[in-house]
Amino acid sequence: MELANAVAGLFFYVFAAVMIMAAFMVITARNPVHAVLFLILAFFNAAGLFILLGAEFLAMILVIVYVGAVMVLFLFVVMMLDVDFAELRAGFMKYLPMGAVVGGILMAELLFVLVSWAISPAVEPKKASALKAAESAAAAGITNTEALGLVLYTKYVYFFQAAGLILLVAMIGAIVLTLHHKPHVRRQNIPDQVARDPKKAVKLVQVESGKGI
Repeated sequence: MELANAVAGLFFYVFAAVMIMAAFMVITARNPVHAVLFLILAFFNAAGLFILLGAEFLAMILVIVYVGAVMVLFLFVVMMLDVDFAELRAGFMKYLPMGAVVGGILMAELLFVLVSWAISPAVEPKKASALKAAESAAAAGITNTEALGLVLYTKYVYFFQAAGLILLVAMIGAIVLTLHHKPHVRRQNIPDQVARDPKKAVKLVQVESGKGI
C-alpha cells in the first residue's frame, strides 16, 4: 500500500511539473506552431492527473475532444493560413499596461482563493465529505461517468447551460470576425430570387420547325 502511494505521488509530481512547464512554454514560445504543440503536451499531462484522481472519464474527454479535435484544428489553421503575426503584435506595447492590470487582478484573485482554501477550517470537512461521497458512489456501483452526470445535470444544470451559451456566443463571434467576403465574387441572394418577376426572368420564343433561334 505504501509503495503504491509512493508511486502515485511520484507520477503526480512528474505530470504536474511537465504540465506547468508546457503551460509556461505556451505563452512564451515565439512560434505559434510550437505553442500549440506545447498546449497538446499540457493537455496530455492534465489527463494523466485526472486518471490519478480516478476521473478517467474527464481524462478521456480531455484527450479526445481537446487534443484530438480542437488542438489539431488549431494546428492546421495556424500552419495553413497565412497569418501575419508581426501585424498582430503591432499594438502589443499599446495594450500592455491594461493587460498587466487585468493579469494582476486575476493573479490576486487566484492567490486569494488558494490561500483561503489552504487555511480555511472548513477544508477538512469538505475533503471528508467529498471522499465519503466518492466512496458511497463506488459502493453503490455507480460509475465515474454516471456520478458526474448526476451532479452536472441536477445541481449544476444552470451553470452547464450558461457555459454552453457562452461557447455558442464565442463560436458566433469567431465566425463573424474571420468571415471576409472577397470582392468580384457572385453570391446567392435569396430575397432577390424570391422577389424575381417571372415575366422578366422567362422569355418565350416561338421557334419555327427546322430553324434555330
